[in-house]
Amino acid sequence: MEFLSQLTLLQWLGTIFGVVQVLLARQNNIHNYLFGIVAILISIWVLYRSQLYADILLNLYYLVMSVYGWFYWKMGKQKQETPISTSNRREHTIAGGIVLGCFVLMAYWLAQHTDSDVPYWDALVCAFAWAGMWLMAKRKIENWIYLNISNFISIPLLIYKELYIYAGLTAFLFAVAISGYIKWKKIIANERDGTYAGA
Repeated sequence: MEFLSQLTLLQWLGTIFGVVQVLLARQNNIHNYLFGIVAILISIWVLYRSQLYADILLNLYYLVMSVYGWFYWKMGKQKQETPISTSNRREHTIAGGIVLGCFVLMAYWLAQHTDSDVPYWDALVCAFAWAGMWLMAKRKIENWIYLNISNFISIPLLIYKELYIYAGLTAFLFAVAISGYIKWKKIIANERDGTYAGA
């Protein structure tokens, strides 16, 4: 019972940091990464105790991409802040490759080398989230689409695993991602009109 209450407390704490992170990301605010990193570290422990191993790897990837994204948003390729943009054909191909490659690798690893009881489900959540996070780090608007596909698949998985607080957070993130896509689309339109909304 004490173990479950500790997991519940950690879920709430991770949820608070996760909510702040996604709201700041929606606002195109670079500080979203600070809150995201804390939420990731908490999530890794909760997921480990829940045997969601692909999600642990996903969160480790999130950690790396959060650090990368923080620097990329700030400095970009031209040593100046990177604006929001849409993905080109090459970036769409890379994102699709990330989904396919991640799913195949994660599904094989989870099914053959772990005690996961949901290897394909967990792998699918992971695959779309990996692609979405890569696009987020690149400040591409399509990140919201990939992340929301992952969120949509993840909600019933988290309920199945009785991680109800994280399921609620993911449902919230699903709504915010829709709002984030709309917000970023407006920012892109404003940039094209010459009025850049900085972080």
